[in-house]
Amino acid sequence: MELQQMRYVVAVAETNSFTRAAERCLVVQSALSHQIARLERELGARLFERTSRRVRLTPAGAAFLPAARQCLDAAERAAAEVAAAVGEVRGRLAVGLIPTVAAVDIPGALRDFRQLYPHVRIRLRVGASEDLAEQVEQGAIDVAFLGLPTTARPQGVAAQELARDRLIAVVAPDHPLADEPAVDLRRLSSEVFVDLPAGTAGRAQSDQAFAAAGLDRDVAFEVTTADYIARLVGPGLAVAMLPSAYAPQLAGVVTIEVADAPARVEYAIWNHVSRTPAATAFLAILGITAQNSRG
Repeated sequence: MELQQMRYVVAVAETNSFTRAAERCLVVQSALSHQIARLERELGARLFERTSRRVRLTPAGAAFLPAARQCLDAAERAAAEVAAAVGEVRGRLAVGLIPTVAAVDIPGALRDFRQLYPHVRIRLRVGASEDLAEQVEQGAIDVAFLGLPTTARPQGVAAQELARDRLIAVVAPDHPLADEPAVDLRRLSSEVFVDLPAGTAGRAQSDQAFAAAGLDRDVAFEVTTADYIARLVGPGLAVAMLPSAYAPQLAGVVTIEVADAPARVEYAIWNHVSRTPAATAFLAILGITAQNSRG
């Protein structure tokens, strides 16, 4: 079994196409198909179901895929460690972040990193804090930036607190509260809200604050990205609560201080067992020493 065969399998699984996988791997489709067929013979099982309309993993292929990815990641890490030993930073840097991260300038850091280490392939993933933390623990992401309630802390990973912030109210420009200098949770509890999905860390910050105050609220709209929150607030469909450091980036809305607002903490996290040279270099650009402060 060869690494190249595993790369081909992963490419087909991610693109659902032998043609697109061949384009990604810079190889002719016949060669890619031949290598996958050869691997299937070695394994004694088909990895893909092929029809004229679609390509999808078989149960055997679904079982093979995670191990193939792990082998490729291990080979990539080994090559990166060898390069680091002779003073080069190579390999992959996978960065995850929540949409509302504001404690660090991620685009600026990536720009500086790219200038210093042009041979590193960079992948950027945006998601929810709990999903990113799990992917860092599993090694799928190297470094991530989270926002959590003050009652929580990243678990199973190394973490460094970056900043603390408070949430503020975000309303439409013509909302009755738009001219108020400040409001409290009791006043806001009568409004219709848009928020992140229930169960996410971003949602928990507000849910816990209203619950602690003995208040209920109506979350009529759930969205998965913070930027879409503003698209519902602006027309007056709902109000929202967002981090004060992030909310000024939004256009077409008004922000209001909340007297008894919930707080949140932003963290940088990384895998405490298998930190790559690229991850160490990226954290250094941000001024993070990457000591194994385990959660």
